[in-house]
Amino acid sequence: MAQKNDTPALILALLVTLGLLGGGAWFLAKQFGVFGNPGSKVETGGKAGQTRAGTGASSDGSSSLISSLSTPQKQAAIAAFADRNYTEAAQQFEASLKGKRNDPEALIFKNNALAAEGNRIVVGASLPIAADENAALEMMRGIAQAQDEINRSGGINGQKLFVLLADDADDPETAKIVAQAFSKNKSVVAVVGPYSSGVSLATLDLYKTGKLATISPVSTSVALSDASPYFFRTVPSDYIAARALAEYALNKIGKKKAVVYFSSQSAYSQSLKGEFSTAFSLGGGQVVSETDLSQSGFSSSQSLQAAQQQGADVVVILPNSSTLDKALQVLSANQKQLPVVAGDDVYSPKTLEVGGAFAEGTVVAIPWHIDASPDPSFSKRSRDLWYATVNWRTALSYDAVQAVAQALRTNPSREGVQQSLADPNFQTSGASGAIRFLPSGDRSGIVQLVDVQTGEGPGGYRFAPLP
Repeated sequence: MAQKNDTPALILALLVTLGLLGGGAWFLAKQFGVFGNPGSKVETGGKAGQTRAGTGASSDGSSSLISSLSTPQKQAAIAAFADRNYTEAAQQFEASLKGKRNDPEALIFKNNALAAEGNRIVVGASLPIAADENAALEMMRGIAQAQDEINRSGGINGQKLFVLLADDADDPETAKIVAQAFSKNKSVVAVVGPYSSGVSLATLDLYKTGKLATISPVSTSVALSDASPYFFRTVPSDYIAARALAEYALNKIGKKKAVVYFSSQSAYSQSLKGEFSTAFSLGGGQVVSETDLSQSGFSSSQSLQAAQQQGADVVVILPNSSTLDKALQVLSANQKQLPVVAGDDVYSPKTLEVGGAFAEGTVVAIPWHIDASPDPSFSKRSRDLWYATVNWRTALSYDAVQAVAQALRTNPSREGVQQSLADPNFQTSGASGAIRFLPSGDRSGIVQLVDVQTGEGPGGYRFAPLP
């Protein structure tokens, strides 16, 4: 995802540094809400009912990070949680969920309230809320569903799962603040996230220093393979997705000359571009043109026209979320003349709504689709819980929590989580099938190709799995 250098993030980073010099351990613990060992009382992270979002904000239930899902009952629940009236908080969160069934923050906070005064085990979640609230909610739904199912079934070795949410704003500097806080909070035994590859790369050393395992459901860059013994992911790397796209272009539709659109400002996009170019060339194809979507002078029509003059017969769009709008301009300029294949950030409601008829037929490589799930029971449970169809980011976030839970059952400590996940014999089940990690920290698995078809969805279109 695109990296930012926001002034507020730098200011907060300076404040954290000053806090460390003058007893910063207290500041970081206060910022992240949970003091002491699991089972201790929960300290709140903000004024009752306050919405806190942006640079490094966090919450255990005493404030909201998602202002768009506010209800009177949720505000009352947050106030009760801040006052440590956890029974009242749980009841009010449940009342809020009856009106907004698809609010994962409320479900997480309800389960936190139910776990607050008993034996619990704390897992952090590093989320891109300020940068991409929709993506953050997709991740949170997987985390919330896994937490709810685990706690309903008795927890982990008798301990309830307690989830501490943090907004890393999908920004490397902000994410470093989150990583420092999670690492210093000894109650946190593992972290789900971060979201983008660039943020995961930026925080590797901090989590390694803190001996805190992270499992990303979304970061796919090949640069993360073997990058740290504390980094794992439930999503297959770009190596696998790129080869699926290249094989489809070369062998399924017989195209040999590609124009590739990517973002030089995204570790994910650059990784996927490199892997696709290699696979396409090895298969007998040729990339005749590469166009950087992040350049200020980008012109979809001019770049596409120039590529066609060079003989391009397939369009490959590999944007990150911040350059998706420009990628959709390419679809409009293409007017469905050339076939299009795309990376997983194109799997977005915006593609269906904005791309419309020009997006029809676009083939996208994603890790999982609900209509092709190896675990139909998860698909049913998720629909029953959220009254909606969830996507791959939700499923693989669910898998990340399930992997952490299984590791904790075997070795219930911070370092024990890393040791269990790194064990060659580690295995558990998730929404996307068996979860196993290679020595590189990568998930062994396959991708699912989908295409844009007419149907029930934004703008009258939907993503449907290809056979």
